[in-house]
Amino acid sequence: MQTALEDNLIRGRRVEEVRVTSTKSRAVSAKGVEEFKNYITRAIPLNAVITCADNTGAKTLRVVMVTKAKTRLSRYPAASVGDSVVCVVKRGPPELRKQVFGAVIIRQKYPVRRVSGQRLVFEDNAAVIVTPEGDLKGTDIKGPVASEAAEKWPRIANLASIIV
Repeated sequence: MQTALEDNLIRGRRVEEVRVTSTKSRAVSAKGVEEFKNYITRAIPLNAVITCADNTGAKTLRVVMVTKAKTRLSRYPAASVGDSVVCVVKRGPPELRKQVFGAVIIRQKYPVRRVSGQRLVFEDNAAVIVTPEGDLKGTDIKGPVASEAAEKWPRIANLASIIV
C-alpha cells in the first residue's frame, strides 16, 4: 500500500514535506543553531545607581529603563549582566550630567550561576555607555567584564582587559 506522499511522487506532482517542530527544540533555522541560554537573575532594578566602568568621564549612572524587558504586570523591570539599559549620568563632568545614554551592564553583585556550577560574584554593579549603534562611547573599560556580557556584545569584548 502506497502513502499519499509516494502516490503524488509517482504521478509527478510537486509535494513539499512539512515538518512541525516544537519551539523548545534546538533546530537549525535562518538564525543558526538555537543555543541554550542560561538564566541570570535580574538584580539591577529601575533607579539603581551603578558605577560607570569606561573612560567617558561619567562616574555613576542611574538606570531609567531596561530595554526589551518582558515582565509581569506591575513588576518593576530589572536588568542583569549583558542587558541593555537606558541611564542618566548622576556624577561626572557638567556636559555629561543629566544626559540620557544607552548602557550595557557588565558586572553585578548578585551571584551569576554558570552551567559548570560555579557562581561568579563581582564587587560592584557596573555598566559601560554605548551609542545607539552599539559602539562604545569610551575607549577603555576599567575592571573585569563578565563573559556573558562579552559574548552578547563583541565590541565590549574587544575593549575589555579582563574577561571573567
